[in-house]
Amino acid sequence: MLAYDFMRMAFAASACVALLAGPVGWFLALRGQSFAGHALSHIAFAGAAGAALLGVSPLAGLLGAAVLAGGAMGLTGRETGERDVAIGLVLSLAMGFGVLFLHLMTRSTSTAMALLFGNVLGVSAGMLASLAGAAVGGLAALGALSRPLLFASLQPELAEARGVRLRLVSTLFLMLVGAATAECAQITGVLLVFTLMVGPGAAAQRLGLAPLAGMVCAAVLALGEAWGGLALSWWTDWPVSFWIAVLSVVVFFLAGLRRL
Repeated sequence: MLAYDFMRMAFAASACVALLAGPVGWFLALRGQSFAGHALSHIAFAGAAGAALLGVSPLAGLLGAAVLAGGAMGLTGRETGERDVAIGLVLSLAMGFGVLFLHLMTRSTSTAMALLFGNVLGVSAGMLASLAGAAVGGLAALGALSRPLLFASLQPELAEARGVRLRLVSTLFLMLVGAATAECAQITGVLLVFTLMVGPGAAAQRLGLAPLAGMVCAAVLALGEAWGGLALSWWTDWPVSFWIAVLSVVVFFLAGLRRL
C-alpha cells in the first residue's frame, strides 16, 4: 500500500495529527474537559461549513472557529455546571449554523461528508505542510505551557496561591485544544474527533504513568491507532474513521484491564 503516493500522504498526515492529539488529549482527560473537546469539534464544523460556503479553505474555517471557541470557553466561569450549560448552548447553536451552511451550499455533498467524517486519503501536499506546521507549533506551545498547566490541573488552589493565572492558563490550553481539534477533524471528521483527541489520552491515564511518560504513551497510542486504521482500511476497504474508532475503544478497554 505504500507504493501509492496518496497512502504515503495519508500516513504522514495522520502522524502529524496523532503526535499532537495524544499529549493534548492526555491533559484533557486529566482536567476532566472531554466535553469541551467534543464541543469544539462541532463548533469547528460550523466554521468549516461557513468557510466552504464562502469559497474559503475549510481548514481555515475549522482552525479559526475552534481556536476562537476554545479561547471563549477558557474565559467562562470556573463553576463546572454553569460552564457546561454555556458550552452546550453554544454547541447547539453552532451545529444549527453548520446545518444551515450545508443547506445553502450548491456544491456536491462530498464537502459535507469530508467535514463530518474526514478525508485522510485526499490529503494534498499543501495540506500536509499545513498539518505539519500546526503540529510543530502546537507541540512547542504545549511544551511551554505544560508545567503551569500540570500544576493548575493537579492542585489549582495551591497553583493560584503561587501566582499561576488559572484563567489565562485554561484559556491558552483550550485554544490549543481548538487547534488540535481542527487537525484531528481532517483525519477523522468532526463527528469522531474523540477517537484521536480523547481516546489515547484517556487510555494512557488508565495506565497510571508519570506525566511525561503518560503524554508520550498517549502520542504513541494515537499514532498506532491512526496508522492501524489506515492499514485496516486498505485491507478491508472499510472507512478509515471506523477502524480508528474501533481501535481507540479497544485500546481504552485493554488499558482498563490493568486495574482488575
